[in-house]
Amino acid sequence: MPQYPNTDLVILAGGQARRMQGKNKLLQQFDHEMQLLKIYHQFYDEVAKIWVNSHQDCRVYQEIIAEIACFSDDQAGFLGPLMGMKSAWAHVITDYILFIPCDITFIPKDVLSKMHQALLDAENSQAVFISINEQNLYPFCLLKRDSLATLGKHLANQQLSIRKCFDDLTPQVVKYENPISFHSINSEQELRQYHEELCIFSRSDSI
Repeated sequence: MPQYPNTDLVILAGGQARRMQGKNKLLQQFDHEMQLLKIYHQFYDEVAKIWVNSHQDCRVYQEIIAEIACFSDDQAGFLGPLMGMKSAWAHVITDYILFIPCDITFIPKDVLSKMHQALLDAENSQAVFISINEQNLYPFCLLKRDSLATLGKHLANQQLSIRKCFDDLTPQVVKYENPISFHSINSEQELRQYHEELCIFSRSDSI
């Protein structure tokens, strides 16, 4: 059993995916498995409940995984992941939420326990995010419920930057290295480049 407080997982899938021609990225298969299933299989036995923050396809998600729960943003207008994070606290009853973007490619093993340890080691911190190859992935983060006031303040001031908001949460960072440079997929071009890197890595790894 996990040795950390009860934590819910929220998959952030509330964007418009305009650079992916509107495709629902959570239902795409970037590598070995559909994104929804890949994220679910990584975390289903580590978290109390799994949610999808999305404005579409909730019925489809629940046809694939019956216990998946869904919620939309508190405010319409596709205001970005910060709005999804703030909206989550109206639905989740645990005091910790692990947020993960729907287009993530690399999910480190034991990442949730390491993030909890980082928060435990820094009592004044309300957030921890991961960094891969020195690239900060702010939407891949663990937040305390205490962060809600700061999220709400930034959104009320129409300040939608996660980085600027996290600056006020005394954030911690958990660092990783990965041979594949694309850690999230934002366009068809990035998906092609990601597949090319996967092929190169697979060939070199088999030698």
